[in-house]
Amino acid sequence: MPQRLPLFPLHTVLFPGALLPLHIFEPRYRSLLADVAVNDPRFGILPPGEDGGLPAPGAIGCVARIRGMQPLPDGRSNIVVSGERRFRYLGPAATDSPYGQGLVELVDDIPDIQIPNHADTARLHALAIRYAAALESRNDQSLERTFSTDPAVLSFEAAALLEWDFDDLQRMLECRSASERVARLLHALPALVQAAEQHALIHGRAKQNGHGALR
Repeated sequence: MPQRLPLFPLHTVLFPGALLPLHIFEPRYRSLLADVAVNDPRFGILPPGEDGGLPAPGAIGCVARIRGMQPLPDGRSNIVVSGERRFRYLGPAATDSPYGQGLVELVDDIPDIQIPNHADTARLHALAIRYAAALESRNDQSLERTFSTDPAVLSFEAAALLEWDFDDLQRMLECRSASERVARLLHALPALVQAAEQHALIHGRAKQNGHGALR
């Protein structure tokens, strides 16, 4: 059944189960934040249209739930949201608010004929752990991530790590087959993990002696 949702068109993909930090500075989205903070702490993140506003009906986005908020003195805010379920944007809803609102329907995966097998899921789980560790080492972070053993959930957790361009990440969000997402990730991640681990090693050496080089 369609539901009404405040909408934030953004050139960033939010995946179900992932955390995303956002810096809110535009007046219209300050207003959105003020409204959802005192009511339902959820809004929708979806790809922007050509003019930066709402896209054409049919676009796939993700429900964002506010998990943390840091108001700044000048009215801006830093927030952290978590991704919940995906939705299909059906069209704009009449509103007098400065930000867009729309009618959406929640969407889930279509049941797979071929469920990802245990070996593929275990391999993806191991690759995701290695990739996350390499990225955190390269970026001097320690986030203590955990990953699900459910292939559908794991595929989104792993996809959220990818440093792909927007269109590729959006296609991953739109994919409604867990087995297809797992297959795409197993194809892409081995090379990405190797590169990330090399860069993390160089970064570690550079911190110790001021320089590093690929071998």
